[in-house]
Amino acid sequence: MIKSKHPGDLSLSLLFSYRGAVGTGESSNSGGSNSSGKHQQHQMDSSKYVRYTPEQVEALERVYSECPKPSSLRRQQLIRECPILSNIEPKQIKVWFQNRRCREKQRKEASRLQTVNRKLSAMNKLLMEENDRLQKQVSQLVYENGYMRTQLHTVNTTTTDTSCESVVVSGQQQQQNPTPQHPQRDANNPAGLLAIAEETLAEFLGKATGTAVDWVQMIGMKPGPDSIGIVAVSRNCSGVAGRACGLVSLEPTKVAEILKDRPSWYRDCRCLDVLSVLPTGNGGTIELIYMQTYAPTTLASARDFWTLRYTTSLEDGSLVICERSLSSKTGGPSGPPATSFVRAEMLPSGYLIRPCEGGGSIIHIVDHVDLDAWNVPEVLRPLYESSKILVQKMTMAALRHIRQIAQETSGEIQYSGGRQPAVLRALSQRLCRGFNDAVNGFVDDGWTVLGSDGVEDVTIAINSSPSKFLGSQYNNLSMLPTFGGVLCARASMLLQNVPPALLVRFLREHRSEWADYGVDAYSAASLKASPYAVPCARPGGFPSSQVILPLAQTVEHEEFLEVVRLEGHAFSPEDIALSRDMYLLQLCSGIDENAAGACAQLVFAPIDESFGDDAPLLPSGFRVIPVEPKSDAPGTTRTLDLASTLEAGNGGSTRPAGGEVESNNYNLRSVLTIAFQFTFENHYRDNVAAMARQYVRSIVSSVQRVAMAIAPSQLSSNLTPRPLPGSPEAITLARWICRSYRMHTGSELLQLESQAGDAVLKQLWHHSDAIMCCSVKMNASAVFTFANQAGLDLLETTLLALQDIMLDKILDEAGRKVLVSEFSKIMQQGFAYLPAGICVSSMGRPVSYEQAVAWKVLNDDDTNHCLAFMFVNWSFV
Repeated sequence: MIKSKHPGDLSLSLLFSYRGAVGTGESSNSGGSNSSGKHQQHQMDSSKYVRYTPEQVEALERVYSECPKPSSLRRQQLIRECPILSNIEPKQIKVWFQNRRCREKQRKEASRLQTVNRKLSAMNKLLMEENDRLQKQVSQLVYENGYMRTQLHTVNTTTTDTSCESVVVSGQQQQQNPTPQHPQRDANNPAGLLAIAEETLAEFLGKATGTAVDWVQMIGMKPGPDSIGIVAVSRNCSGVAGRACGLVSLEPTKVAEILKDRPSWYRDCRCLDVLSVLPTGNGGTIELIYMQTYAPTTLASARDFWTLRYTTSLEDGSLVICERSLSSKTGGPSGPPATSFVRAEMLPSGYLIRPCEGGGSIIHIVDHVDLDAWNVPEVLRPLYESSKILVQKMTMAALRHIRQIAQETSGEIQYSGGRQPAVLRALSQRLCRGFNDAVNGFVDDGWTVLGSDGVEDVTIAINSSPSKFLGSQYNNLSMLPTFGGVLCARASMLLQNVPPALLVRFLREHRSEWADYGVDAYSAASLKASPYAVPCARPGGFPSSQVILPLAQTVEHEEFLEVVRLEGHAFSPEDIALSRDMYLLQLCSGIDENAAGACAQLVFAPIDESFGDDAPLLPSGFRVIPVEPKSDAPGTTRTLDLASTLEAGNGGSTRPAGGEVESNNYNLRSVLTIAFQFTFENHYRDNVAAMARQYVRSIVSSVQRVAMAIAPSQLSSNLTPRPLPGSPEAITLARWICRSYRMHTGSELLQLESQAGDAVLKQLWHHSDAIMCCSVKMNASAVFTFANQAGLDLLETTLLALQDIMLDKILDEAGRKVLVSEFSKIMQQGFAYLPAGICVSSMGRPVSYEQAVAWKVLNDDDTNHCLAFMFVNWSFV
């Protein structure tokens, strides 16, 4: 006799016995599990099946909706409360709930698999089309290659003919694809505009699905059901262009509505005005659009566009929105003039939106513009010639925005704090727009530039226009007789060897390294009932710490919206009034180091601890944009002074020998733009302007030090000396340092197991004490020429910037006096022990050390080469 040891065995047998009955509302009664197998089979065969009535199913479903997994007590209570279930055993009800949960899980899994299958089918279709396009492109390139070979062979056979006639004929042969010239259209004739629209449509489709542009896929953009799609940039075409294809779970009409609302997702769009709308006979529309965009930095003018936008449907049901600039070349009406903008050109661009089977859309996006790069300083020209930057700011921004809304609509994204996704997006948009307004300072917004203090590094502008504060709490302040307006201090600088994502992440996580608590307190005071309780920021401020509270982030985590709480600490009674906690609404984007061409940005604005959806925002912050070096440009090791670069007009100057580096590792350049805004009273305007100017200068200095400190850890993972990696000069210098130390002091600097190769250099580099060398020249300050890793850490600098640091700048007053008194002893005896003291790093941080040793470094001829210092057991104070 086989007995069941587990009561679950009966439930399992019932589950399989009633598999068909449960689905139709049937159940049955069964015998016990302690009988023999034959008796059990006979008992089950003779059992009576009972079908659930609709009332019973309704009662069970009602409980299931409240509690999908009721306990045993709850099931017994259910039988007592519902007389219609009295003829059903508790175990059978348990099985019904098990099967009900199983069916629910299977239904959800089936729905998920169907969704994934639809995505994969659509992506497969997209990849097949992309493969066909690439095959056509390969065929075209093979044809062009054969044609060029024929041309080269023809040229080689006629090289003896040097007459002018052959040169003219050769020139004519090279012009295979002249730029098409369009006749002037009648500005008042809709037929002429329709002709332009149809040409734009044909050219756009050639770029979106054809081979009109040579597209190169961006690195890291792998297609898949959950990826952003296929992203490519142009190669060897006029202007800059980007292309993206992707899937979204929104219907084509909804996608078209979102994409046409460009200011909602294109952060650089200042305004977009539809000046005219013309319906077409095929059911489409033609719109004449004037769009203004922001300049990314303070060093170049903003761009505007005058375009024709054509919306229509194709025979296969796809929606098309294509657009191009109107000019004398294309014909059509002329656009409105704008004095503060440079007119840029939009070449045929747009969106192809195709419906997917089962719902959703496949989107093809093409952005192709000519930003008139020759109208900007040469050092900034790569910003306007980079297809990667265009893709990040426009093409991928549009696709990401649509995916974000699609996931919000489907409920896949849940935000904390009780705020709706649209509200959080609006806050992010207001932060970006306010920062862009501050950077650009348009005259028609009411901005006026103040005179400088003799140095042109920081620009001060004021805005006293009441419209600046309409619809916000500042509107009440603007009614005060002493209210002056808003003051903005802005500056731009060139950074070398610092990835934008790394710098912005450091500024976000280490605010105390650059921010002044007193200035933050002044900014926060503008939100209080007495906004000018702090007439001017106090230098140095008070110690504070920050706590970052996340609000929202985008689907791919490329942008974060957060609240920052600045916790103040007062050390004296007079500081208690200003040491309260303050809050910032902060937007951080572009900190993914793998995103090619991405702009990194940190924007923040003071807020009240209980800020509302329409809270007043006065944004300040940083923007770092990578400047891609040209492939044929020499590696540069420029300083962080952008003004000298602009004056020189050439970004290719290099440091003298001795600071040479491998160009492969040191060719990163980026432009940093800083803008800080403050409110002010009329009688405090000059004081606030002086404070803001000095504050931005201090931030520039801090960023320079931070940039030099964080650059080496990112650009090189090895710990060998960077300026002279394994070179004979470095090995020789290390040998001179150790030999001179042994000669003067009688003891060994290093415990060497081997004298071969670069063993001395490696041990010297990894020595725990800070060892530095400085030049010894008459009538000149001693400048550092070498330091080991510990020495660079003490100075908080890099080998590249080491020679900009002078010895007397890192020693305090007592240290300089000791060095002067011991200098003659060092020169005569060869060395001297210096007492414990304090020195200062290049970032102004005090460093204590227990002892210092100074000695002369002699070369192989026993003549003075340099002076060496070793700081023993040092640490930051």
